[in-house]
Amino acid sequence: MNRSQFIQTYFLNIQLSEEMMDVYVPRKAILAAVQKCGVLLKGEVLDVGCGQMPYRELLLQQNKNITRYIGLDLEVSSVHDTSIADLHWDGHVIPLPDASISSVILTEVLEHSFRPTEMLQEISRVMRPGGVLFFTVPFLWPLHEVPHDAYRYTPFSLKKHFEEAGFEDVTIQSLGGWHASFAQMLGLWFSQTKLKGETMLRGKKRIIASRIVSRTIRYLLKKDVPDNAFRHHSMMIGLYGTAIKK
Repeated sequence: MNRSQFIQTYFLNIQLSEEMMDVYVPRKAILAAVQKCGVLLKGEVLDVGCGQMPYRELLLQQNKNITRYIGLDLEVSSVHDTSIADLHWDGHVIPLPDASISSVILTEVLEHSFRPTEMLQEISRVMRPGGVLFFTVPFLWPLHEVPHDAYRYTPFSLKKHFEEAGFEDVTIQSLGGWHASFAQMLGLWFSQTKLKGETMLRGKKRIIASRIVSRTIRYLLKKDVPDNAFRHHSMMIGLYGTAIKK
């Protein structure tokens, strides 16, 4: 599978199949957030922690205000391939001048920083005043990229980190409410517990279980209403939003 096929299969055209059961709900929600907020980006866009840059072609096609797309990632990573990045950094200093970037995309990255305010301050340094930063973070997700998994954010702590780093007009929304959260847990349960591989379920029983879980996930997603009021007992699969460089 080449890079283009990988991006389509796992990010842009993901299907609810047995193989994608664990990532289907969050990836669909993140894609919708990218499409919604991507129109706000302009000029030079820096994709921090870019990985395979799954949203690069989508954003360039849909938003003609983007003049350049730059992928930034660690020079060496023990958990994923960072060789495709346009720029590499050490996780502390971005190799770009002050106020040289108009927009930033930060998807599923901030949870891996043990010093999030410092990371956001460095991102702020390379952004022009008035520049837009788009972000997503998980809330309901198992440990991953261990031991480089630092935080799960509430909307309140997230806003505080952005404001302390020099951002304003921070808007935060839920990637999915209670129904989506249950749907995500069902997918994770099916994929990551003993249902996986040659264990509890085999043959026809596994096929039946897969169909039941898939139909339940689809039903739950149709009924889901994200709670962006963030009240007592609110639930979410993750958060997304934008922040403006002062």
